[in-house]
Amino acid sequence: MELSLTLLIIIVTVSVSLFAINKREYFYRFQYNPYVVKHNKQWYRIFSHALIHGDYMHLFFNMYVLYNFGTITEEYYIGIFGAKGIFLYGMLYVGGIMFAALPAYKKHSENSHYNAVGASGAVSAVLFASILFMPTAGLRIMFIPISIPAFIFGFIYLALEAYLDKKSNDNIAHDAHIWGALFGVVFTIALKPAIVLYFIESVNDYLTHLF
Repeated sequence: MELSLTLLIIIVTVSVSLFAINKREYFYRFQYNPYVVKHNKQWYRIFSHALIHGDYMHLFFNMYVLYNFGTITEEYYIGIFGAKGIFLYGMLYVGGIMFAALPAYKKHSENSHYNAVGASGAVSAVLFASILFMPTAGLRIMFIPISIPAFIFGFIYLALEAYLDKKSNDNIAHDAHIWGALFGVVFTIALKPAIVLYFIESVNDYLTHLF
């Protein structure tokens, strides 16, 4: 069976994450610290932090979402763009990492105590790219036994993340989720502008049949 880029990303991320969880010196070396990035020029942290996760549940959730939606998005990219679709899908993922890291760099580049880990920004980019391709597909959140149309799920997701980011009473980088999602949408539309019309028509047809 041919190894997809999504599965390769998952294998590498799981391997590095498990290694870093058990070897804390590498965990601290790879985590995203905007202060160190700026003042020590350790730019690799912008990308390396996506390869490590805070704990096993954090790792499982991100890789679970990536597996479910990454394989779909990768197939769409290949179907639309042919052989270069794999490269473009890789750019979607890597770009999601970088773009999602920008808000924290702007806010915390003078805060030496701020740290972040995880591939959530890149996973959000992939997830929202998939919503463009299948806006009316039913998405089911873990442990919730009902399906929500993808376009509605997307709006709820962004609204919830914006609310939680404003509250700022946890250690989760909600702004990274938002900016990663926005990157996934903008990047995919830039590559295939016609996807906007397809998205609108699909949602309109869904709502017409619903009401």
